Amino acid sequence: MDALDERLDRQGSLRFDEYVDLVLYGADGFYSRGGGAGRSGGDFLTSPEVGPLFGAVVARHLDAEWVRLGRPEEFVVVEAAAGRGALALAVLAAEPACAAALRYVLVERSPVLRARQGEHLSLAEPFVVLGAPREVDDGDADPLPVPDGPFVVSLPEVPAEPVTGVVIANELLDNLPFRILERTQDGWDELRVARRGSTLVELLVPADEAAAAHADALAPSAPPGSRIPLQERAVSWLRAAFEVVDRGSVVLFDYAVSATAELAVRPWTEWVRTYAEHGRGGPPLDRAGDQDVTTEVAVDQLAAVRRPDVDVDQADWLRSRGIDSLVDEGRRTWEERAGVGDLAALRARSRVAESEALTDPSGLGAFRVLEWHLP
Repeated sequence: MDALDERLDRQGSLRFDEYVDLVLYGADGFYSRGGGAGRSGGDFLTSPEVGPLFGAVVARHLDAEWVRLGRPEEFVVVEAAAGRGALALAVLAAEPACAAALRYVLVERSPVLRARQGEHLSLAEPFVVLGAPREVDDGDADPLPVPDGPFVVSLPEVPAEPVTGVVIANELLDNLPFRILERTQDGWDELRVARRGSTLVELLVPADEAAAAHADALAPSAPPGSRIPLQERAVSWLRAAFEVVDRGSVVLFDYAVSATAELAVRPWTEWVRTYAEHGRGGPPLDRAGDQDVTTEVAVDQLAAVRRPDVDVDQADWLRSRGIDSLVDEGRRTWEERAGVGDLAALRARSRVAESEALTDPSGLGAFRVLEWHLP
């Protein structure tokens, strides 16, 4: 990677979070070049890529939130790390009750992935959703009517204007750059990335005072040699998400643990994972830019902003929002139309397999769903 080589030549070494930022989001990084979720040509499957069922359940949740907020005329859903738009496509296909009010904002840093969103979604100009207030005609005391949606827009960054609605992120926080600290006999070292010849290597240096104090607070009983992540970027992202929502909620789907201390007693190569070409990748310092680098999200670090109002497994969250009734509906449709064998019948039959994958306790079903309600 040219950008990585240039930084190492200039600085000698990088903090691990700086390394992750470059290899994932730099000019020639994994996501910048179009890596990510997808069945065909993708590197891994996320819940929206399993099939449309996940999006149908999310649509039910959005309807419930729209009702809770008093059925606002404009209901904005900001999906962070939207990729090629698979979740938005499934939500819209489910025809939610809030559709006329729905303004769906796809936020994606990768220009390559953002370009793919328009292949299957009709994208509006951002001002349609996030522009200035609509003007009124001279002498007309009433504002112009709010146009019926749904509208979908695509942005490289989260919008700055507060909205009424939901910020949603599926498997984003595990991809945000994170620092790694290692416990020593006397305190904490920080992992940096250096280069020896053409090989990337670990370099441990004494952690700065603030990072060491933070690590002590998160994992006071961590044994020497153990490692923990400091997820400062994830915490900052959550604070920014709260600023986006004037009224509504923030909803996160990710693989997570309740406390950082749980990670300290596990090998760090278990909670730092890499993926490429629909399989587990190699060590995180290998194939820089050619594999995804992720970590389990520590909920206690997010709680520094505010503890979530909802913290459940994905399987339980999906069931509480009606996945079983959608599967039953699919079974009935399949039984009625199996002899026809049309697309509607095949989609209905696929709901069973999708549900099994989404609620699998050893896979996607074990993901955590975190919700914060504002106000």
